[in-house]
Amino acid sequence: MRVVVTGATGHVGANLVRSLVARGDQVKVVVRARTTALEGVEVERVTGDVRDAASLRAAFTGAEVVYHLAAVISITGDPSGEVRAVNVDGARNAADAALAAGVRRLVHCSSVHAFDLYHRNKVGPIDETWPRVPDYPPHFAYDRSKAAGELAVREAIGRGLEAVIVHPSGVVGPYDFGPSRMGRVLLQLQRRTLPSLVEGAFDFVDVRDVADGLIAASERGIPGENYLMTGNHVTITELAAAAQAITGVKPPRLQTPIWVARLGVPFFAVVGKVQRAEPLYTHESLTVLQSKHKFDTAKARRDLGYAPRSLADTLRDTYAWFKSAGMLSAV
Repeated sequence: MRVVVTGATGHVGANLVRSLVARGDQVKVVVRARTTALEGVEVERVTGDVRDAASLRAAFTGAEVVYHLAAVISITGDPSGEVRAVNVDGARNAADAALAAGVRRLVHCSSVHAFDLYHRNKVGPIDETWPRVPDYPPHFAYDRSKAAGELAVREAIGRGLEAVIVHPSGVVGPYDFGPSRMGRVLLQLQRRTLPSLVEGAFDFVDVRDVADGLIAASERGIPGENYLMTGNHVTITELAAAAQAITGVKPPRLQTPIWVARLGVPFFAVVGKVQRAEPLYTHESLTVLQSKHKFDTAKARRDLGYAPRSLADTLRDTYAWFKSAGMLSAV
């Protein structure tokens, strides 16, 4: 099958592309620059940018399926406007280009953050009918962009595009070249550089389960439908304990309440600027950990055969990959 992948050099993309190649698909990736994420993988590379509609129309020509993964993840707002440009305008451009190119199906990778995780008038678990994030402050810029990006795809669906939309939670797993935000946390736990554990919880899903779910959505997903692709809802303490069972490294003894961690946000922002890295904590990331809602994957299990693996399996394979990539410290 002839497929195109945007966002192929990201964490989900690196895993999806490998799965597509392994099953014999003819894969074309739209990239802005070369990275190590796809080294050694036999794919056709074309230069393009989701913010450039013309480059997508050219890239999608002849494709049967397009997987639109390109996105900017942010826990620091959208000061440059890039989050909005990529996650909303880019999604619109991809949907329009897929429709113009006669693509059989577009699979749009959104996020659980498109749903209003902090809705006070509903009780969980969250399913695909849950209210989306309103597109105005004080809702977070990233959350708003994912909800608005979904709407942009739906506009093209209304004009005849056959598309399926999927919503992963916090992604963890191998081929994490970045490494991702959660990859950095796992490495900090192993390197003993995480100052403390923060109270709170979230849902974490294996990146390979997301990749499998995306492929299943291209084959068996119902056009116009959404599918939650989540995994295991755990506290940060439980996540650290699961990591310790694999690495043998004890997590920090100190557990910081959310309200105390918020007091340190300005400090972490300064440290992040000095190190030219994302802050360890922001008000956005801490708020996410306070969400009490869990997720219902019954629809994806029924329609797509979605079956996420255990957190223990995910962490074991993630640390094994980090070791093979030379990213672990000596214990």
